[in-house]
Amino acid sequence: MKVLFIGDIVGKPGRNAVRNLLPGIIKKNAVDFVVANGENAAGGSGLTPPICDELMSSGIDVITSGDHIWKKKEILEYLESSRHVLRPLNYPEGAPGLGSTIVQRDNGDKIAVMNLVGRVFMEPVESPFTTSLNEARRLKEKTPVILVDLHAEATSEKIAMGYHLEGIVSAVIGTHTHVQTADEKILPKKTAYITDCGMTGPFDGVIGRKKEQILHRFVTQLPCRFEIPDGDIRLNGVIVEIDSKTGYAMSIKRINVGMDRA
Repeated sequence: MKVLFIGDIVGKPGRNAVRNLLPGIIKKNAVDFVVANGENAAGGSGLTPPICDELMSSGIDVITSGDHIWKKKEILEYLESSRHVLRPLNYPEGAPGLGSTIVQRDNGDKIAVMNLVGRVFMEPVESPFTTSLNEARRLKEKTPVILVDLHAEATSEKIAMGYHLEGIVSAVIGTHTHVQTADEKILPKKTAYITDCGMTGPFDGVIGRKKEQILHRFVTQLPCRFEIPDGDIRLNGVIVEIDSKTGYAMSIKRINVGMDRA
């Protein structure tokens, strides 16, 4: 099977990229299943129920998130009722929603998706290493195909997680930095890995924000409201080919598809 993992969707430009580009990518690459990180899809920070519905109607099967999932209070009740929108697994007990899910395709194949958030340079949460290993073993009893979104800042933490879950999960995909890395690989025990699969949204700026405002902030150190630009819109991600019987990854390919204007 072929799984497409889409990098962090930023605001309306990112959603427009998904709507306009995703059907063609699915058709061209014979994609069977789509996962996307959507934690920045609502105005650049957070998610709302209508936006979740919009993204899934565009062809996304599971939406993962990260530390910004809590920015819109209206998502909290939605998280409690949805099995297709995840919050990071390693938040403390009592956090609403699910940190992993299993989706069964029409042909009977089951795909598990796990969402984690890192701790290096980020808010303190439960260990993603301990939490992920226990959950991966539980999911492995139900399906060999397991995808992991590690939403983290530090490259070292992401690389370590790849080796930590190597041979247990099918893929460890990094998100959060909005910059696609060129280190995609199949680890020796057949787990696909990339440090960051990139961003889906406007590239005419600084990781999805207007460059003038970011420059003002860096130069002056004064507070500034960040807005989303609307130029050079692209969809970043990776396509991972997985043996549905063993869960082994066979290939991983980066994608970077642009559109003139959303």
